[in-house]
Amino acid sequence: MTNALEIGRATAFADAKDEPARMDAPALQALAERSMAPGAADGAARRGPFRPEVWLNARQRHASRLAVHWFRSADVAAVVAITVSVAWVMTPGGVLAAPLNSILPLAAGAAIVLGLMRSLGLYGFGRGQNAALHLAAVAGLAAAGGACAMLLDLAMAGGMAAACILWTASVTVSLYLLHMGWSGLVSDWRGKGALTPNIVLVGATRHAERLIRDALQRRDINVLGVFDDRLARSPDSVVGVPVLGDAEALMTHRMTPYVDRVVLAIDPKAEKRVRELTARLSTLPNEVTLLVDPVDAGERSAALDRLARAPLATLDGRVDADRRAFNKRIQDLLLGAVALVLLSPVIALTALAIRLDSPGPIFFRQRRHGFNHEEIVVWKFRSMRHEAADATASRQVTSDDDRVTRVGRIIRSTSLDELPQLFNVLKGEMSLVGPRPHAIGMKTGAVESARLVAEYAHRHRMKPGMTGWAAVNGSRGPLHSAADVRRRVQLDVDYIERQSLWLDLWVMVITLPVLLGDRAAIR
Repeated sequence: MTNALEIGRATAFADAKDEPARMDAPALQALAERSMAPGAADGAARRGPFRPEVWLNARQRHASRLAVHWFRSADVAAVVAITVSVAWVMTPGGVLAAPLNSILPLAAGAAIVLGLMRSLGLYGFGRGQNAALHLAAVAGLAAAGGACAMLLDLAMAGGMAAACILWTASVTVSLYLLHMGWSGLVSDWRGKGALTPNIVLVGATRHAERLIRDALQRRDINVLGVFDDRLARSPDSVVGVPVLGDAEALMTHRMTPYVDRVVLAIDPKAEKRVRELTARLSTLPNEVTLLVDPVDAGERSAALDRLARAPLATLDGRVDADRRAFNKRIQDLLLGAVALVLLSPVIALTALAIRLDSPGPIFFRQRRHGFNHEEIVVWKFRSMRHEAADATASRQVTSDDDRVTRVGRIIRSTSLDELPQLFNVLKGEMSLVGPRPHAIGMKTGAVESARLVAEYAHRHRMKPGMTGWAAVNGSRGPLHSAADVRRRVQLDVDYIERQSLWLDLWVMVITLPVLLGDRAAIR
């Protein structure tokens, strides 16, 4: 992978302990550059040998991998448009009035081309794929589809030979150009490291050392840091990759949103330690993998291939996480755009009422947890006095809260204050349905809510939503006890495991009557 890793450049996360809590991509980039300056703290040992050219969090990287669904949708649209256009031009009486034997060959050719492209894996765009061979295969399948169309036309005496030739030429050129663009995009993403897996290692062991040395040679994995639960015995770095803390430090480290996988690089024979670490790390939203020490170079290469494999989403028809995420994104874009248009008068009137009711901005912005611990800025209508705004939710709202304005009480009770989050949905940071985003550092009593339930981070395995399963099942508003936090987390986890289009539609349908009928919850 060209330029995916830059040997000798900084991960910069080792120096992130004293930085502000917000560490977005530009901040990480600036911090990395600063760490390369002369006299940077602790020198090269604090900086790792790995550094992606572009810092993308897990949500952004996942969106890149889902791009294949957009690619195929564009191909389908192009082939269907060409088929309809050619049929329209070549049938004087119009497509609807044309006999079946003159239309069926073109339709069959389109189905054959699109079906073969999917079944033969031409949407895989695998690492190391030869672009010239890929484009030749695309052109060959288009020609094969055209040949089938012509044979079927001859067999049915449809008299559409000229149409079949025009269709074949148009489809071949269109798909060739489209896939040239798709291949270029994927190549550019891989070159920038957008599809290169980011991993962290748990265990400063000989297994970790071997993996890092091999990764330096392969240049297709970013090892961002090492954590070790036996910190007193650990070195400051492993082959230049910094040891950033113990396993507990990983649970809340600001690196987490940028990590695709956590790899346990400890001896599998230490079964008790493996079990303890696996149980502790299972509360993270990141996938956890145990690296079994290979006995030879071939096995080590195979193990690294599995870690480095970052394919685009599959199109094999089975319901997998990528397909579900793509369908959910389409749902959010379509329904979110429609909702924004239909609710624009309500949004405008609410904004006017807030402006007339009290001094201060119309909108309130708050940093909240997003997908995979990502920090996002959530937009709401301001419902409190401006000078009493609480960005960290250190004090949750009560029924007689003097911070809430007159208009604020109305929009909070009807959830109209949440409408600006439609912009977060269209941007891709949130979904229409999902676990509600909690403010970073939100407290239940005097304790941070995230520390009350071990499985709290599980709710970050999916994008947060404007509404959610917990909200329509009575868990909305403030969390007064550990039991309240536990119940909400359990409902969120239940939703993540059951999520489907129909469940999302059901939640959206019942949200309004449930919220309007819930007079007990204070928001």
